[in-house]
Amino acid sequence: MGVKFVETALRDGHQSLFATRMTTDEVLLALKELDQVGYHAIEIWGGATFDACLRFLNEDPWERLRKAKKVCKHTKLQMLFRGQNILGYRHYADDVVEKFVKLSIKNGIDIIRVFDALNDIRNLECAVKATKKYGGECQIALSYTTSPVHTVEYYVDLAKQVEALGADSICIKDMAGVLLPETAYQLIKAIKANTKLPVELHSHCTGGMIEMTYLRAIQAGVDIIDTALSPLSGGTSQPCTESLNYALEGTEYDPKLNKEMLEKAAKKLAPVRQKYLNNGLLNPKVLCCNPNILKYQVPGGMLSNLISQLTQQGALDKLDDVLAEVPNVRKDLGYPPLVTPLSQMVGTQAVLNVLNKERYKMVPKEINDYLHGKYGKAPAPVNEEIRHKIIGDDKVITYRPADDLKPEFNELKAKYKGIAKSDEDVLSIALFQDIAIKFLEKRKADSIPTKIKLEA
Repeated sequence: MGVKFVETALRDGHQSLFATRMTTDEVLLALKELDQVGYHAIEIWGGATFDACLRFLNEDPWERLRKAKKVCKHTKLQMLFRGQNILGYRHYADDVVEKFVKLSIKNGIDIIRVFDALNDIRNLECAVKATKKYGGECQIALSYTTSPVHTVEYYVDLAKQVEALGADSICIKDMAGVLLPETAYQLIKAIKANTKLPVELHSHCTGGMIEMTYLRAIQAGVDIIDTALSPLSGGTSQPCTESLNYALEGTEYDPKLNKEMLEKAAKKLAPVRQKYLNNGLLNPKVLCCNPNILKYQVPGGMLSNLISQLTQQGALDKLDDVLAEVPNVRKDLGYPPLVTPLSQMVGTQAVLNVLNKERYKMVPKEINDYLHGKYGKAPAPVNEEIRHKIIGDDKVITYRPADDLKPEFNELKAKYKGIAKSDEDVLSIALFQDIAIKFLEKRKADSIPTKIKLEA
């Protein structure tokens, strides 16, 4: 059996290249052809798509999913789910997590890829249980990074834990594109030797070596790889689907994808790429190889955000200083993987440290909460001197952070019954309150119909 492919162009591809700005019509443009390629799954939802639909596109993300499901009749649809954060930037109560999982599956999702930025198993439990309860396929993603504690042994132990938790498969989520070829070989060999679960590899081309990493992963026995159709591949996105399909053709790893359908889909999406190049949302810089990624461990999206923050402050000349400060902040905070929301938190703190010319003179609320244990357990001990400087003698929680959260859904449902016409609408408000309310009020004013009714 050949290696299976998951197509990421319709979610992570455009999220990584131009900030998740593809409209629903653009997402659906080549979906019929992609559905006939022979993928293991198509990643089409989750991550930042939900936020972008409401915030920038004036679109209902739930409607995007329903429309996609109507078109995609042969291939499983997959989403990215941030554990207790769902698709937002804080922990949500268990009832919201369970309801979101339930309705994601009901509206068309087949595979839910669940991860936690800290790899804290406790933050995965609710989403995993809900996915299994409502008949979805649950993949748990291990957030990959490097540090003194993030060894092959660390990830093997983590893989054993997620298998025991009930995962159907494991994904190595290399969000910064820093997984070295030989490390990939050793890691996948070790996970395959210690678990019975299929293993998937997700990475980015930012550092310029990921095709080599994918090849060694395939030689090690990886079951599935994440790729992106050519118009939305490369740079900060995933490796090219068509190229890897050609590279493996005729080998024991041959995925046997339908090249005719791939070509047709690529032709349809090529103008989309050109559109975003023309309007400036796709910056040519993100298409370039950046080997400094391998040094600083900074994902492409995080790098873009740092550049934006410094530009706004008139301090772009300080970029190298900020990049050098990022590893120091990571160390102080116990080496958190740089993935949402930790990437934004660490990056902002590094910017503040450099611009204020004093480390931790200013600290965002999110860093304060992190040091109180409200995001979960750090992979390694934090710098206690820094913790004391920021939170003093405050108590640090050691239990599952969500245990402090009271049920939220029914209260929100009652409060916003005037504009929330479905449970899906209530969940949109739960995750992105002000933005969702603005969208729903406009929809009401425009008399845009909704087909989904509130559950009893």
